[in-house]
Amino acid sequence: MASTREMTATQTSLWGLAPYPVIVAGATGTVLELNGAACHLLGGAVPGASMRDVAPGWLADAHQRVAAAHSGSAERADEESAVPASVSGRIGAQSFEAHATPTPERSVVWWLVDDTDRRLAEEALDTERERTRFLSEASNVLLSSLNTDRCMAAIAQLAAEYLADVAIVVAPAKGGRLPVARALAGQEADRSLLVADPTELPGLAEALQGFPPVPSRWIDPAALPAWTLPEDFTEPVESVVVTPLPGHGVPAGALILLRRSGRAQFSENEEVFARLFAARAGAALSAARLYSEQSAITQTLMRDLLPPTLQRLDGVEIAGGYRPAGAAEQVGGDFYDIHPGSTAADASLVILGDVCGKGLEAAVLTGKIRNTLQALLPMADDHERMLRLLNGALLNSHHTRFATLVLASAQRAQNEVRLSLTSAGHPCPLVVRADGTVEEVPTWGSLVGVLPAIEAHTVKTVLRPGDTCLLYTDGFTEARGGPVGDELFGDERLRRALSECADMPAEAVVDRIQMLASQWVRNGPHDDMALIAIRAPRTHHLSAVNGHTRGRYTA
Repeated sequence: MASTREMTATQTSLWGLAPYPVIVAGATGTVLELNGAACHLLGGAVPGASMRDVAPGWLADAHQRVAAAHSGSAERADEESAVPASVSGRIGAQSFEAHATPTPERSVVWWLVDDTDRRLAEEALDTERERTRFLSEASNVLLSSLNTDRCMAAIAQLAAEYLADVAIVVAPAKGGRLPVARALAGQEADRSLLVADPTELPGLAEALQGFPPVPSRWIDPAALPAWTLPEDFTEPVESVVVTPLPGHGVPAGALILLRRSGRAQFSENEEVFARLFAARAGAALSAARLYSEQSAITQTLMRDLLPPTLQRLDGVEIAGGYRPAGAAEQVGGDFYDIHPGSTAADASLVILGDVCGKGLEAAVLTGKIRNTLQALLPMADDHERMLRLLNGALLNSHHTRFATLVLASAQRAQNEVRLSLTSAGHPCPLVVRADGTVEEVPTWGSLVGVLPAIEAHTVKTVLRPGDTCLLYTDGFTEARGGPVGDELFGDERLRRALSECADMPAEAVVDRIQMLASQWVRNGPHDDMALIAIRAPRTHHLSAVNGHTRGRYTA
């Protein structure tokens, strides 16, 4: 039977062949055996040394717990619950997982498995997951606002929170000044317009022009211009990154990242990630800027389309109203224009029209019709000629839509208002007399923009004091609603509603008809709705749309 000494020698020989460092330590923490790999790893440790002296603290603590649990001591019961199956930690630059195997002799064999590569891979995976989560969150935050200033502030705050201690977003210069948003980690960003020279910071001028970023190691933190640092930041800067914010064809700006002294400098991997964030931030900032520019252009183009305050025009009460088909739309296919006569003796021209369809394309054609009719105002006393010329202009354009129109020339004569009404495929005007009687004006005509030749028939009528003429689009009569939700408002219901408006002011007539139509459709879908009320007032007043200029409204 082999002696204990022979068995120990055999074990030592086998441990020497093990692919891992192996340490055998006694219950008191004394190193009994270790193979060559362990000796090399622990800096020349030899048998007889204490684990506390040669092994890292995490391994020495683990050995004490395992040895106590298997020593049969009074504390064994308490210690067994704390015995680790394995422990891990670092020895030098390497990471190890230590597995304990107690022996019958109450010693413990420790097998040290190098898991440095695995841990590095796990850390890299965790880092990539965190970065992906951050980029996803950043995209949601940045795209949630189309306001340029708020977008710049959000970029600065996100970058300061995750990428650096200080983040500065610089937009292209405006009027010789740089729009800047600066943020400290954990604080709100401040925005300002600064008189600053971007060439003072290496790489910034190039980044604002969309050129690739310069490596951070080329930028001397000591050369930072004072305007880049927030007032609350007084610590030395250790590392600087300057990267462009790519936009949609045009650079959106630049991002500056600063790290304070004591933190590691930006690594090449971190610079690459900063550029990934900058790409998303630049896209969001560019989208916000494009939206702001388009909004400004739209507001400029629509300024002439806003409704005027319609009052008495040359002794005639005129009021108008419009409800678009969509709650978010401001322009569409229904429109009306009011053109006062050049002199008090001339008739004023009222135009109400409905372009086929709705939305932007209909609004574009509406604008063309309005401008063409305005150019034809010198022949406003000949409605049929105006409509023929308008029809020719539309046929020669690229538009494939058509329109219906009704023209009304209104002229005050003593206490009456004389009307000349001409329809071009449009619903006939209605007249409500002061006693509530509703009459249809039998004018008729062809659609505009369909056939080379059109026909139109002008009808004349007189409004006595208290009488009102209503011009309207078919959005009212074809509005579906009611108790079930699919019944048309219809001509008869409109006539009854108008009859109830007898001898009411023009504005009250418009408000009443609009209210009834809104109640009818409730929140259901409907077409554009436009109407104009022309009334002969009880008393004679002379005024223009806004006192001296022409009135115009379109939708």
